[in-house]
Amino acid sequence: MSNPLLAREVHKRPTSVKLTGRILFLTEDPELIRRQLTGEDLPWDTNNPANNPKLRDDISTDEITPAHICFFFDETLGEFPYTGLKCGNELPIKRTDVKKGGFIAAVSGKRRGKGSSREQSPYAELSAGIKLVIAENIERIYKQNCQNLGVLTSTDFGLIDKIRSGEEIPLEVFTRGEDEITRQVIEYGGLFPFNVARMQGKVSIPGIDTKSRPMTVTEKIFARHMISPDAKVGVPAVKPGDPGFARTDLRFSHEYVTPMAAIFYEHFVGKDTPVNDRSSIIFFRDHLTFLDEVLSEEKKKMGLLDLATQLKVKQETFAKSQGIKLHGELTDRKGSEGICHSIVAESYALPGQLNVGSDSHTPHVGAVGCVAFGIGTTDVFNSWITKDVRVKVPESVKVIVRGKRRPNVTAKDYILKLLAMDYIRSGKALAKVMEYSGEAIEALGVDERATMCNMAAEIGGFTGIVAPDEKVADFLAERRGMNRDEAAKLIDGLSSDQGAEYAHVIEMDASEIYPMVATPGDPGNGKYIRDLNTPVPVEIAYGGTCTAGKNEDMDMYAAVLEDALREGKRVSPSVEFYIQFGSQETREYCVRKGYLEIFRKAGAKVIEPSCGACINAGPGVSTRPDQIVISAQNRNFPGRSGPGQMYLASPYTVAASAVAGFITEYTPAGQREMVEA
Repeated sequence: MSNPLLAREVHKRPTSVKLTGRILFLTEDPELIRRQLTGEDLPWDTNNPANNPKLRDDISTDEITPAHICFFFDETLGEFPYTGLKCGNELPIKRTDVKKGGFIAAVSGKRRGKGSSREQSPYAELSAGIKLVIAENIERIYKQNCQNLGVLTSTDFGLIDKIRSGEEIPLEVFTRGEDEITRQVIEYGGLFPFNVARMQGKVSIPGIDTKSRPMTVTEKIFARHMISPDAKVGVPAVKPGDPGFARTDLRFSHEYVTPMAAIFYEHFVGKDTPVNDRSSIIFFRDHLTFLDEVLSEEKKKMGLLDLATQLKVKQETFAKSQGIKLHGELTDRKGSEGICHSIVAESYALPGQLNVGSDSHTPHVGAVGCVAFGIGTTDVFNSWITKDVRVKVPESVKVIVRGKRRPNVTAKDYILKLLAMDYIRSGKALAKVMEYSGEAIEALGVDERATMCNMAAEIGGFTGIVAPDEKVADFLAERRGMNRDEAAKLIDGLSSDQGAEYAHVIEMDASEIYPMVATPGDPGNGKYIRDLNTPVPVEIAYGGTCTAGKNEDMDMYAAVLEDALREGKRVSPSVEFYIQFGSQETREYCVRKGYLEIFRKAGAKVIEPSCGACINAGPGVSTRPDQIVISAQNRNFPGRSGPGQMYLASPYTVAASAVAGFITEYTPAGQREMVEA
């Protein structure tokens, strides 16, 4: 497999770089953006930042490359960077604007690149001429994707003056403070050339010599999977900051990412070269199954539906040529087998494993007690060669949820409460593991724990995990048919040691948390429903996606709708309520429980598995800016699921609001009867 790579020439970058071109400041003021696009260079006072215009914070990858732009998987992406960027209420950047502007660097504020792991975003920037990204802080996956592609990143705004004066900038400026492996990846101009140099013996992986210490559950799993310089897997101990490559147990990707990774693989490695251990690679067709139902005629005329179909075809072709398992579309009806990380959690992942996926919500899988995290396209393609991934052991944040939750409060309310905290909103949890614990977490089933782990992505965390316990062993026995004793053995030793170190500890009392929503624009805009000043009428209610399309989520939708039917109520005539399964296993669960009939009688529309509306690619998306949506999905970034105003909430709240016609808390029938009595 490695022969063609052993003969390939690779070289380091020069020791200094000269960035010749203009600087694009991504400001909140759309007029300032337009002036830059027409040729004006904004003055910028690096010594007195208060004198400068306000930069956009929280720029998500959905805004850098909106979902439909990711149907392109070549350099055409360079025509589209920032076309989804919302400044005020405007989208000032149009197709080819950035590429025509001669920009070499792009500058923004806090938390750049949050959200989806799509590598199309930095690839679009690179293809448009952007060689450097400057921001106050940068999200982990986005930053790693930049490094993997050769895009430079920095939090040093002093570079603005150096670029404008035409100075040579030492490469060391961009590698300073990075671990040895990341430094070498930057020096070689990307992950692939670094890995080729690694195979040729030009670079080496540093050994991990951390002495025995109390470790978190995540650190224990990393220690089992880190590769030593002599290629053995496993080291006695690790600590935060230890760099290296970790051997993966499972690698999975979906049709948004597989095609670009396949093109990279075929171009750089060879069409006839088999991937490394195809049995531990899984592909999924889960994102765009229902795209044709919501894609506008204008976008169809642009050929975007045809492009989306090519993503599917390319993945199928590569899977067949490599003998890789593909969970694809259904053959007897429209829909998919399921969402990638939903199926991995239900059917594949085991406690103690290290799993990687092409979706930022891969941390979902941490609910079964494994380390699972999202990676970009270049990481995916390189993992097909080496079966490992580049990591730096992350710090952990311990989240302790004590007490007993209220009957109408769910894991989604816990996570929305967390996301609204200053520690999270300010970016202090970026790239850290969110380890959930406490009696209120232990009381949750595995599906609800998955919601907590899943939305570690919205926190900007490295991953989320719950130490596996008897409930996980029960889950493996009941949902997979594993021998209960064998399942119990897998969780042995997988708990954090007393004395393990944490970057921060967050404590919450479940009894003090009430049903929440995140108001439009960001998952961190959390507030209690009871604190909404006026009733908020809704037109669309959506329950589904990986976050809220699991068995326990279906229990919640069914409980609310069953209560409504008993009281002679149905879904409000003013609301379209969609319920979408995360997997076929969940659909079959609903059939067994009789939920499909409850959903039908109550007036909900049931949809087969897919990511769907969550990525603007299925029923449940908004079509007007004034349209209000309440959704159980995980993100409400501008434009992510249509132009409307999206509130995030729990399955209970979404279903109750669908019945009421406005955002409301769910009160279980038994509680209402007690209050009335």
